Amino acid sequence: MTQKKLNTTDSLIIQEIIQSLYEKKPLSGPDGVMTKLLKTAYEAALDGEVETHLVDGNLEDIQNRRNGKAKKTVKSSYGSFELETPRDRNGSFDPNIIKKRQRIVNDEIDNKILALYGLGGSYEDIAKYVQDIYGISISDAAISAITDKLLDKISEWRSRPLESMYPIVFMDAMFYKVRESGAVSTKVMYNIMGINKDGFKDILGIYFCESEGASFWLGVLNDLKARGVTDIMIACIDGLKGFPAAIEASFPQCEVQLCIVHQIRNSIKLVPSKFQKTFMADLKSVYRASSKEVAECNLLSITEKWQKYHMALKSWHDNWDKLSAYFKFSPAIRKLIYTTNPIEGFHRQLRKYTKTKGAFTSENALLKLTFCAINGIVRKWSMPIANWAATISELDLHFPKRM
Repeated sequence: MTQKKLNTTDSLIIQEIIQSLYEKKPLSGPDGVMTKLLKTAYEAALDGEVETHLVDGNLEDIQNRRNGKAKKTVKSSYGSFELETPRDRNGSFDPNIIKKRQRIVNDEIDNKILALYGLGGSYEDIAKYVQDIYGISISDAAISAITDKLLDKISEWRSRPLESMYPIVFMDAMFYKVRESGAVSTKVMYNIMGINKDGFKDILGIYFCESEGASFWLGVLNDLKARGVTDIMIACIDGLKGFPAAIEASFPQCEVQLCIVHQIRNSIKLVPSKFQKTFMADLKSVYRASSKEVAECNLLSITEKWQKYHMALKSWHDNWDKLSAYFKFSPAIRKLIYTTNPIEGFHRQLRKYTKTKGAFTSENALLKLTFCAINGIVRKWSMPIANWAATISELDLHFPKRM
């Protein structure tokens, strides 16, 4: 590209900038030194681009020539300024350095906005920050357009290939309020956390649906298979009806462990509050037993004791095979898989980013903020699960030839 040489006017501007530096004038803002320099540099580059365009295009259209300049206000990290963009007669000139509809001239502001958005900042807070730091006003629509740049990255992340085997996977759902068609509805966000063969946690995927159901989980599991997952050793889930069947349909060799904590919460609701403390103490003899056999004996014993409130223990008997799966492992693995606490811990961290949002303006708004939050959370997972070497060795014994 032909570079435009500085003319007399440009040289005077440079001298003015130098003089301003000596006089300790501000660098940023409408009259800032760097703002003037940026304006001069961009206009010089645009003049060079239009000259190149006219020279290259004259072979086809010898009538094309300059046709004045268009003005627009652009925003930079040093402040706003009026930019003069040259035009050509036939309108074929399309500048590269600043596109025709581009209003922000560098990535710094975009990056700051994305960083603040990722921390859960509201549009109002972000606009105030940009105004205070850069001296420019930015609309909600502009902020939304900038954050929409995340959508392509999110789509790529959600469809990325996964490892073929995960020893342990946790699955659970979160609920959010989202405005749609003028009304607020509840959206269910399904999250899947996997621990890979090296013991590192990762979020394998996030999915949305109107309500939590086993049939939708089947679609989620099939998506994991399409992305390369061929085997899961242990799946830790809540007590959603039909969920274990959905897992077994997709991964027949998978061991399903129902969350003991979810089970306790459901049981305690069916016992009067004045008896709940005693009931909980008796229940500990079941889920903290030394073996499955001892746990079964204790379950029968407390069932007889609490016969008046037998419904509180009915689901323990109905789902005992899936509730007691963890007893076949050592205490270290039992502690890891008897509850969905690992993914619930992730949910608690996620809530720190989303707690300021009463209701999201759209599913995309929820998706964008969740994606930013996940990136921040996952970066902290730099160490494998404690005692993972012993854990993976034991799993290899329980599930031979599957590593």
